Amino acid sequence: MKRAFILVLIMMATTLLSAQKERWDIRKGNRSYNKEDYQQAELNYRRALEKDSLSLKARYNLANVLYKNQNAAAAEKEASTILSDSTGVSVSEEQAANLFHNLGNYSVSQKKWNEAIESYKNSLRINPSDMETKSNLAYAQKMLKRDQNQDQNKDQNKDQNQDQNKDQNQDQDQNKDQNKDQNKDQNQDKNQDKDQDQDKNQDQKEQPKITPQAAQQMLQAIQNKENETQEKVKREKAKLYERQQREKNW
Repeated sequence: MKRAFILVLIMMATTLLSAQKERWDIRKGNRSYNKEDYQQAELNYRRALEKDSLSLKARYNLANVLYKNQNAAAAEKEASTILSDSTGVSVSEEQAANLFHNLGNYSVSQKKWNEAIESYKNSLRINPSDMETKSNLAYAQKMLKRDQNQDQNKDQNKDQNQDQNKDQNQDQDQNKDQNKDQNKDQNQDKNQDKDQDQDKNQDQKEQPKITPQAAQQMLQAIQNKENETQEKVKREKAKLYERQQREKNW
């Protein structure tokens, strides 16, 4: 009986000593955190969890220091684990409100505006009078709206650029058709001019060439013809004169 009692006392003492050491590590971590030595603070909080894996303070502070060490994703995971009751540790309403508030901050640092808004709203459902959470919620909502407007502007600009490109392509096609028609007309005019030149050249080729000797012969023939005509006229006049004389004398 005495041995069992002594064993219980030893176990209680060991548990108390372990819990005491866990609190020491948490306090060391807090001092390092206040000095902005976040890496050392993270080591101390992890040592505290090695001694007591269910330590709510150690886990809560570890999430915060992970956020300070630019590891918001790990901080979000740690805080979510506490809220999910997967560790078997229950939290009070005040602690839950603080955890949701911090989760909102972790999401903001990752520009996850929708998640941040939901976390801040959950915090305010528990503690509606928290002005800091209200301010953070307004900021997240503002940033979400800004990004949505930017996305809409991008889509509008994209549509406008597509329409402009379409119009430009249509104009280019029209210009190509016009140039094609102009070139066709020009080619037709060139072909007509070419045909006319060919006809002219052919006419020139078909015209006979007259040698000086042939021209002289042609002129002599014309002159001979004219002389014959004049002689004929003279003979006719003489005959008429003779007839007139005979008739007059009769």
